[in-house]
Amino acid sequence: MRAKVRAHAVMKREQKSLRGRVGLLSSGRKFAGSGFGVSPRRRTIIAAMAALVLLPIEVSDAGWLSDVLKGSPKNAKPPKHVAPPKRAVLARPAASPKPHTVKLAALGPVAFNPYPLKPAATMCDPSKFRIVLDVGHTAKSEGAISARNVAEFVFNLRLAQRIEEKLKAEGFAETRLLLTEGKARASLVKRVAAANNLHANLFLSIHHDSVPDSFLEKWEFEGKKSHFSDRFSGYSVFVSRNNPDFKTSLAFAELVGTEMKAQGLQYARQYTQAIMGRYQHPLLNKETGVYSYDQLVVLRSTRMPAVLLEAGSIINRDEELKMDSAERRDIISSGVTAAVKVFCDSRWAILGPL
Repeated sequence: MRAKVRAHAVMKREQKSLRGRVGLLSSGRKFAGSGFGVSPRRRTIIAAMAALVLLPIEVSDAGWLSDVLKGSPKNAKPPKHVAPPKRAVLARPAASPKPHTVKLAALGPVAFNPYPLKPAATMCDPSKFRIVLDVGHTAKSEGAISARNVAEFVFNLRLAQRIEEKLKAEGFAETRLLLTEGKARASLVKRVAAANNLHANLFLSIHHDSVPDSFLEKWEFEGKKSHFSDRFSGYSVFVSRNNPDFKTSLAFAELVGTEMKAQGLQYARQYTQAIMGRYQHPLLNKETGVYSYDQLVVLRSTRMPAVLLEAGSIINRDEELKMDSAERRDIISSGVTAAVKVFCDSRWAILGPL
């Protein structure tokens, strides 16, 4: 009798234990299972998802998850000796580059791209690109005097201000107009130091041209004696082969010259002639009017690509009138702005955001 009572008590405890292992799914259906109340396949899925959350997955290894989730047929018998499954390898065309390894953590299905990621944009970000517009000469050291007795510094300032307006209108918000004071040589040192301290991406010095004194002729304008030379005209672009980034300087100079030419302007050709004496300079590109001026301080001592633009001749009486017009300033500033945009875009493609 006591044996029967003990047996009955054992059976009741087993039934109570079994009821404790009955749970509810989120849908409300009951299930009975082993372990934590989860079927072997569900345990596999949960383990796979946990791996996705907790472990970094490489793109080239991402195929293993689909193998795990596929599982084996419902009634299939497990093999006696199971070899570890091989990781899936994404198919790649033979000529395609190797895929980048990308670390990810995700909770659901992910579409992986086996090819190298490209920048979301291929255009320059003007707001981060800083160009220094150096106004040639100073109020105390005015540079050349035009045929009508106007200082070169006045021409330089007006053109530089117009270029600044155009660049900022195109989104180049970091454009800086550089004005220095003092005598010529001291101001050169100051402007170089200021440009270097600004950590600019590009330096452009704005000037207007004249001729050696031996070419000057006398005349009077509005009752005042003056000098002129109608012998030469045109713009010119200068770079220094001693600049720490000469190749990039030359690239931008080429762009400026190309844009000037596209605007219908001609470059000054006299700098290759022996009659220019110490003002003679090697012509680097006969199509765009780019010359080298290796020892010019503002071109060789700046720590960024640097270019000097002689916008036109103000000692030539006809060209002086054109250089004094808002129309010519618009033409030149448009050309410079177009050159900066192309230059910035090309650097973005090579170096990434600036």
